[in-house]
Amino acid sequence: NFTTLTIYSLLLFTSCYLLLLFCTLPMISYSNIETLPTDDDVNGANQHVQKGASFQRIRGRRQYQHIKEQLGTLKDRAVQWEELAKVSAQHEAEELQEKERSLLDKMTIGKRSNREDVMRVSQLLDEVVEEFEGEVEDHREGLVGNRGHDEHWIQSLEAWDQAVGIAETNDEEGEDDDDEVDAMDSNNGNGNKRPGFIVLGMHRSGTSMLSGLLVEGFGYETGGPLIMPNFDNEKGFYERIDVVLQNDAFFAAQGMGWSYNVLKYDSEKALRDKLQGMINFDEGKRALQFLNNHHKTLPYLQKDPRMCIALPTWLKLLDDEPAIVFTYRHPLEVAMSLKKRESSITLEHGLRLWIVYNMRAIQNSARLCRVFSTNEAVMTDPAREVQRIKNQLTDTCNVIPPPKSLMPQEVVDSFIDPNLQHNSKERRNEEKTSSILKDFGDGCIAKEFDSEYKKGSDNYEAETQIFLMAMQIFCDFENGNAYEADYEWPDLAHWQRPARMN
Repeated sequence: NFTTLTIYSLLLFTSCYLLLLFCTLPMISYSNIETLPTDDDVNGANQHVQKGASFQRIRGRRQYQHIKEQLGTLKDRAVQWEELAKVSAQHEAEELQEKERSLLDKMTIGKRSNREDVMRVSQLLDEVVEEFEGEVEDHREGLVGNRGHDEHWIQSLEAWDQAVGIAETNDEEGEDDDDEVDAMDSNNGNGNKRPGFIVLGMHRSGTSMLSGLLVEGFGYETGGPLIMPNFDNEKGFYERIDVVLQNDAFFAAQGMGWSYNVLKYDSEKALRDKLQGMINFDEGKRALQFLNNHHKTLPYLQKDPRMCIALPTWLKLLDDEPAIVFTYRHPLEVAMSLKKRESSITLEHGLRLWIVYNMRAIQNSARLCRVFSTNEAVMTDPAREVQRIKNQLTDTCNVIPPPKSLMPQEVVDSFIDPNLQHNSKERRNEEKTSSILKDFGDGCIAKEFDSEYKKGSDNYEAETQIFLMAMQIFCDFENGNAYEADYEWPDLAHWQRPARMN
């Protein structure tokens, strides 16, 4: 039951509501809604502030629109910054390459007449490479870590670190003497003689024994530090640590090591890797400070079996051409020795390495003055054979004469120990009762050997094929045919090995 008062009250309320609605209608109109981004929206949130027509009069809107137009969105600015950075980096790289090309055009690699340009290029490259090079210690640990059997490397590297520290101190003290190098070069009394020679030969082929006799007997200089003697080489290796480490770095950059993929080594790529800073060349620099030292009056002896593979790379880094002493050993003895020392190397693997190392040693040294020897000749008459090698180096290859002219007998007695030639004795004992596999003529015969594979199996056939391949080269070394320029070496890259089935 509505009374008159109630009806008047309802009418008044309705009138007031309609009046209020009419007055506020422009304020809540949806005909002109925009979205204003907030800080949360920039950070990825979905919160927004909606505004109507009255926002046209909000304080500061003009400043906001101006800033928005000038700066654009964060995404656009990020893209612009990235593009600018790329363009700037590209311009800097092009300028650097242009400087490098201009310097390289002026220099002749390996010539002392352009020593200043070479030093400038070296300094420029060092600056570019510095930010890309890892720590030397990490590099060494990675290399040495792959030699589980070589505990002596730890001691050798410690000695090397000490020597490097002393050498760097001496370099700092002697920086002012660089201008006197050319004058001293002309007065060292050696004229055009070769400053030294490199011993080439496969691992386990007697290169350490031969090098020891030459160094201790005649006084050829190796520098150092050297790799320490070990159970598998009790008389010492006579290998510079820096050269070995640098060769390992050359190999590692091409996905290879001393015992695998050696056939694929590219000497030109190694030089490009060095020039472009793709490898650390600190060890190589130390080695070249010794090998290219024109202050020296003693002839150097450089020995590392990896040089059979890496020789072309080093020849372009040496100021003067070295002579070569090449030696070899029976392939089966080498393979047996490697198999005993390295658990992962089979006879077939060792024989294949024997072929590659000896093939590359002869191919890579073809244009150099060479003296040839054999492990058998050194063991049979060491004093006479090593004396012959020294005389031929001096008289034929024009190497600087060593300080001692005759081999002392006590040096021979200290180095030659027939009891250390275990694999030679074992091979000869086996051959006494073995049948002949192939007669290569001139008294060079390949006989059956003790194999871990069953006779007639694919593995046995592959092992035998590689052995006969190696024996053909060995016999051609014996008769001299392998030293001829037109000698045909086996094509191991395309050799079809039988499937690995037992």
